[in-house]
Amino acid sequence: MEFQKRLDEKMSAREVALPAARQATRLSANAIRAIHRGDGKEAARLLEEARAALDRGEEAVADHPDVRWAGFLHDGQKEYAEAQLTRAVIEGDGLPTPDDIGVTVAAYLNGIAETIGELRRSVLDLLRTGDVSRAEELLSTMEEMFHLLVTIDYPDAITGNLRRWTDVARGIIEKTRGDLTASLVQKDLRDALERHADKLSDS
Repeated sequence: MEFQKRLDEKMSAREVALPAARQATRLSANAIRAIHRGDGKEAARLLEEARAALDRGEEAVADHPDVRWAGFLHDGQKEYAEAQLTRAVIEGDGLPTPDDIGVTVAAYLNGIAETIGELRRSVLDLLRTGDVSRAEELLSTMEEMFHLLVTIDYPDAITGNLRRWTDVARGIIEKTRGDLTASLVQKDLRDALERHADKLSDS
């Protein structure tokens, strides 16, 4: 029957798109881990594979918009956007646009919100190694990203629940600012003690 044929086609499209979206999510997460390890070559390879998986999934549901917008491809795009944005910030490149990386605006904005969490991880790593200056730069980038997010005033149905993730990002930035402030205070104290010790040794 005709309606069964249409449903079979829709089901077949879903069976291609769903695992493709999950694969893109997994590959993007692995790319982020590679970025934090400083392995740019591996990150690039994983991101290329993630892009191919998303393309495969989106092509499969091109004629089935109800499946296309069911949510799982949005999640895959969000994770891919997060990986691309994290790579750009960590490597010092300009931020790509949604069109540059082939994702929806909603996925991109949610990717920004999650990138803020990844940048916190980088800030903490930098503080452990004493690179306070670079940590301050990353915190500034986190704040710029957050300031963009708070200007987006649309219903959650349009933005993919962005408001929730923006609230999470706010908390992450506040904690990161506190960690950075504590590290700066400790550094100033160490410097003061070293200067005092030098004066004592010279006297």
